[in-house]
Amino acid sequence: MLSGVPTQTFQSGRGPLSPGSRAGLGAALVLLALVSAVELADGRSAHYVALMVAAPFLAAALASWRVVLGVGGLGTVIGAAFALAERTMSLVTAVNVAGIALATAIAAAVAAVRQRQAEQIAELSRLAAVAQQAVLRPLGPQVGTLSVAGRYISSTATAEIGGDLYEAIDTPYGVRMIIGDVRGKGLDAVRLASIVLGSYRHVAYERADLRAVVTDLDRAVARNVGDEDFVTAALVEERGGTLTIVNCGHPPPLLLRRGAVIPLEPPAPAPPLGFMPVVRPRVERLEPGDRLLLFTDGLGEARRDGEFFPTADRAWRLLGHGTVADGLASLETALVEWVHGRLDDDIALVLMEYTGPRSGVTAAVPSWEVGAAES
Repeated sequence: MLSGVPTQTFQSGRGPLSPGSRAGLGAALVLLALVSAVELADGRSAHYVALMVAAPFLAAALASWRVVLGVGGLGTVIGAAFALAERTMSLVTAVNVAGIALATAIAAAVAAVRQRQAEQIAELSRLAAVAQQAVLRPLGPQVGTLSVAGRYISSTATAEIGGDLYEAIDTPYGVRMIIGDVRGKGLDAVRLASIVLGSYRHVAYERADLRAVVTDLDRAVARNVGDEDFVTAALVEERGGTLTIVNCGHPPPLLLRRGAVIPLEPPAPAPPLGFMPVVRPRVERLEPGDRLLLFTDGLGEARRDGEFFPTADRAWRLLGHGTVADGLASLETALVEWVHGRLDDDIALVLMEYTGPRSGVTAAVPSWEVGAAES
């Protein structure tokens, strides 16, 4: 997944210091050492003790409250030592030492609140990742006669969660795949994505024709969304080397064949799921070694300085080598470099490769010919 600066979690219990606590402790100790050195060089009067007030607050920015208390306690002891070393302790010096102790208490409270918030964010991120994984099961590496890999690229660093979806299953009607994009983000989008995938995992085994699958999914979406919500989707079936695609307002898949990249546009446009789409299948005959890239519109919208990522121009160089998982890894790396690590939308990717029919297996009738074959 894409990520920016990772959220640092802090250990609330005892044990080894976290990297953040070590950094905060180190910075605070350096400050105490510098102030102490200046005081020693200045003579017996404690002129700079008040600067030690900054040490616990500096530690509080990164370290746990226990580290803050330790730093503040050390600063208070050092300040008191310089105050006692004066010929006559002034009221200002005494107030400065008391200020260090007060600052330590305030900084420790701030660190405790920040630490608790960081732990809550980390827990929410973990729960979001679990929810995402429950919706999107791992794909491949082999589904029927196809090598398949899937990848989800999140546009946010704090939570890998969104409404992009994909699935690939081996059914009595061939290998069937879906890729889709729910309008919106967050838990509502994940809920609708789970509804679509749950319905798909059922009807893909029950319906011989992909158009019937689309009809069932459209009903499931319509029952669970508002008037302005929808789901774009592309459904793909491979059976006996014949590829059938139906598209409901989704970016067309890209067919990679012998160095060429062919967008598989639908014969006629159809609206997304939720708007009663009437789809027309597109049929292609596959050759061994053909690869097919399914993706959501986050890939088409990825850009830098107003220039979109050249998916079609670079698809073969990025996706045509190694395994399908290697190809998706190369695409993600190139994409991250192109956008400098900043995406506006999540991206779901599925890459499949047709390796040829199984030896000794008769080519099956694709779903779009089932009715004709039975008549």
